[in-house]
Amino acid sequence: MDVSRDTNFYYSFLVLPPEKRRAIVAVWDFCRAVDDAVDEPGGGASLDSVAFNVSRWKSELDCCFSGVTPTTEQGRQLKSIIARFDLPRQPFDDLLKGVEMDVIHQRYETFNDLYEYCLRVASTVGLICVEIFGYRNEAVKEYAVVLGVALQLTNIIRDVSTDFRNSRIYLPQEDLERFSVAENDLKNGTSRQMEALLAFQCDRARSFYVKSKQVLPVEDARRLVAAEIMSGIYFAILKQIERRHYDVFSEVVRVPRSRRALIATSVWTRVMLGWSVR
Repeated sequence: MDVSRDTNFYYSFLVLPPEKRRAIVAVWDFCRAVDDAVDEPGGGASLDSVAFNVSRWKSELDCCFSGVTPTTEQGRQLKSIIARFDLPRQPFDDLLKGVEMDVIHQRYETFNDLYEYCLRVASTVGLICVEIFGYRNEAVKEYAVVLGVALQLTNIIRDVSTDFRNSRIYLPQEDLERFSVAENDLKNGTSRQMEALLAFQCDRARSFYVKSKQVLPVEDARRLVAAEIMSGIYFAILKQIERRHYDVFSEVVRVPRSRRALIATSVWTRVMLGWSVR
């Protein structure tokens, strides 16, 4: 498996059977390639270059969902996975719309605006993955959507300073105004107002983790153990941010490998033994 141990996905992928693991990695590689193609440091990507790259990956999807052979390694790997697991196309198209938003919208006025972005860049991937994991209850799709938002909000909180240096602000403008935080404060500053703003964001993310537990069908918990491990690792990042009093400026908040491995083992044991997933 080529996914690095330094990614937060590594330990969740390990619990999958080999065929599903290869499928998830193929999806992950494709989504990462799409994101990297339009994600230039410093916000340097032009609308024209983004449009070109999105069009190129859309053409790859056309190949993946037809009889034509894709031109990229990621596309060729994905094509066989699509056929094997009967993956839907809509989430892939929505993902492309989401990566476009990274250039077109470098500010989000309201949480509703940001929520749409989270759906497109994160929940879409979840909707693809649950088709590979397998399920009985259609409520699994709501679980995928809600957990995707939780994970993306955690990323946004963790990367506030980094994103600002790349000319992007994901925290809703209405929230900055509410807590009297100026955009320049997102670079490397801390204050009571900043702590209050990030505490509010963490509470919002936490509510999505809680909801994901509420909507997870018990009968599908074992099939979704990889997603639950991912949830546990990202939730640990959120708690680490809170323990640091919302200091996401001095360094990137990470969960050590040993802790990630422990979380993975704990979640796997709980789920496989049928202990409560709520």
